Amino acid sequence: MDGRVERWVRPEIRALNAYHVPDPGRLIKLDAMENPYTWPAYLRGEWLEMLQCVPMNRYPDPGAAELKAQMRQAFDIPAEMALLLGNGSDELIQLIAMAVQGPGRSVLAPEPSFSMYKMIATFVGMDYVGVPLRADDFSLDMAAMLAAIESHQPAVIFLAYPNNPTGNLFDEKDVEAILKAAQGIVVLDEAYTSFADGSFMSRLGEFDNLLVMRTVSKMGLAGLRLGLLAGPAAWLGEFDKLRLPYNINVLTQASARLALTYVDIFEQQTAQIRKDREKLMQALVAMEGVEAFPSAANFILLRVPQGRAQSIFDGIKSRGVLIKNLDGASPLLADCLRVTVGRPQENQLFLRALKASLASS
Repeated sequence: MDGRVERWVRPEIRALNAYHVPDPGRLIKLDAMENPYTWPAYLRGEWLEMLQCVPMNRYPDPGAAELKAQMRQAFDIPAEMALLLGNGSDELIQLIAMAVQGPGRSVLAPEPSFSMYKMIATFVGMDYVGVPLRADDFSLDMAAMLAAIESHQPAVIFLAYPNNPTGNLFDEKDVEAILKAAQGIVVLDEAYTSFADGSFMSRLGEFDNLLVMRTVSKMGLAGLRLGLLAGPAAWLGEFDKLRLPYNINVLTQASARLALTYVDIFEQQTAQIRKDREKLMQALVAMEGVEAFPSAANFILLRVPQGRAQSIFDGIKSRGVLIKNLDGASPLLADCLRVTVGRPQENQLFLRALKASLASS
């Protein structure tokens, strides 16, 4: 069996590790940038009643026309722009890479950033170019970015806006400079835009190589696995040829349509998370031995004393809270942990666990 695997599975795939998602068990889950708030009872009741009428014996609308119409309104997508839906933003990233893949072509992204950019480039057989962010504040190193664009002429550039896992929002003028320098596509991945004060959605059409990607996961619908890509029809029409039929299932379409009629609920939850983020940041900044980095997302990156990230992570976990250990993921993330902003009580439990772990590890 091993011989056959080695013969037929590409070496670069065998060298990968599968994307690992830890089992939280009964831990307080602050590791995956999820909205900690559930739907109110009346909305859950309406949802369950609606699901009784979903025709499970029929295929879903292949174009998800009703859902697209609601998403256009909810996300202020310019009317002249096309819209493509994916099974999470991961599928959309893969469709883009598959469409532009070719000999010698590359994907470029700043690092550290969303790990799936590099993984999917490998999946489809493209070269990946990672350009390190500035070490002091995780901003774009524009000299290095522009030099890499000139040298590699990437088919696609991914910019997480705000960036994951650093949490910062790149300078708008820097993004504009990249759009002007790039010969290929530039995808602004706005997964965390609900928690930030910046977006390029309204600027679609201003640059013919600009695409904007969103997800409903961070606003409170992570279980639906629904992402969207907006941009010129000339680009999206080509990507749509690679989309597998019925990729947005009937339950996701029905549930998302209902949820988007109550978008004000999710906006209220987002506003609460932003307030709690600032309180959590203040507490972290005041904590001895911790460096917390400014965030425009629903998580905060922090650096703990040198060489102690794993022991502090383990100490926090042993006290009932699961966060993310990023030490070793990138040279720029040495000694770094990442915590999702939870409910106020969860945030307090995390702070107590962090303080105790700092003292004992």
